[in-house]
Amino acid sequence: MSEIGTTSEMRPVRLKRVLTLWDLIFYGLVLIQPTAPIPLFGVAQKLSNGHTVTVILVAMLAMIVTAINYGRMAGVYPSAGSAYTYVGKAINPHLGFLVGWAMLLDYVLQPLLNVVWISAALQSRYLHSVPYFVTALFVIVFMTALNLNGIKTSARTNKLLMFAMCLVIAGFFYFAIRYLFHMDRWAGIFSTEPFYNPKTFDPHLIWGATSFAALTYIGFDGITTLSEDVKNPRRNILLATVLVCVVTGILSGVEVYLGQRIWPDWHTFSNLETAFMDVCNRAGGPVLFQAMGGILILAALGSGITGGLGAARLLFGMGRDGVLPRSFFAHLSPKSNTPTYNILLIGAVAYFGAIGLNYIGSAYEHAGELLNFGAFLAFMGVNLSVFWHFTILNRKERRPRIFIDAVLPLLGFAFCGLIWLNLNIIAKIAGGIWFAIGLSYL
Repeated sequence: MSEIGTTSEMRPVRLKRVLTLWDLIFYGLVLIQPTAPIPLFGVAQKLSNGHTVTVILVAMLAMIVTAINYGRMAGVYPSAGSAYTYVGKAINPHLGFLVGWAMLLDYVLQPLLNVVWISAALQSRYLHSVPYFVTALFVIVFMTALNLNGIKTSARTNKLLMFAMCLVIAGFFYFAIRYLFHMDRWAGIFSTEPFYNPKTFDPHLIWGATSFAALTYIGFDGITTLSEDVKNPRRNILLATVLVCVVTGILSGVEVYLGQRIWPDWHTFSNLETAFMDVCNRAGGPVLFQAMGGILILAALGSGITGGLGAARLLFGMGRDGVLPRSFFAHLSPKSNTPTYNILLIGAVAYFGAIGLNYIGSAYEHAGELLNFGAFLAFMGVNLSVFWHFTILNRKERRPRIFIDAVLPLLGFAFCGLIWLNLNIIAKIAGGIWFAIGLSYL
């Protein structure tokens, strides 16, 4: 791990190891959001022709492979730089920088998009007379203040948000099961149709929909940016990344399973983007409908907080290594031991970006797709770095284990590559421009 001092005495720049395994798990779940499949539900139903549960579970298996490889590299290089560090150390520093540069799209856009969504939701539901720019400023100041107070404050906030989200999700489970039992007893609750319906099952559609369903898991890699904040990173990072993917997959699978049973025919949705809200209204009436709307705001708030924290850690790792100006990006507050300049910078970008996107309607959708450009490039880089580190670099020190050191990471690389190739052309063009800027800087 690179240690570049900030004073004439060249004292090492280090974060304090204060987080536990459970802190990491809460962080990852809040970053991904327990409500992750809800905005995707209607579109996923259309793409899979009514097999959203199946594609979410298939995507879970693929993301677990990538999560295992993230955890293995975090054990070798327990650094705040995440994929940037893994690729840079295992393969090539220049490639590492380019992966880190691509990751910045993912990490910076996540809090920005959450600020846009929260501000618009608050304004339309509760704060009708408050100007958008004031609402956005309130949201970003709240998120930034929590992150400035230190990693433990953010961890405690994550637990509170997680508790609130789980309450509403549990409420949905209750109302959904009650509705299905009332409609058709046990036969209404238990069915194999959400997994496999021979009348509508199409393997080609399943693969295309799986690429879309993988978006449910975007964010689990943010756990590895806290490698220098966590106790026993060699064990806890691997466990946390895999467990977060598994819990997300199971929770999301149950949510969409019940959604499919409550509303089997996706063709009758009035709006695919808000389809799950229709499901909530059918199962629990206005109470569940309003509660789910409120919890989506909380979920976006938690994701924005944790996303900003991950972005600040990534910039810190790149600054400490000298690939970004060290005096700014590698600065740590003596009081809170947080990269305060980075947190403030992310807050400023999120605020002004949210103001800009508010006036460019469809740009919000394209920004969401652009987020995946950086995410899946990073996934590909990490999978490849595992193969390179354990199969190529260390072949003289120990005999490679063919499956875990070669086959598994190459499978992860191939799956993420296919998803990346199927991204929207606009996301590829915008991401390519961002990539070209990074290449020029390099």
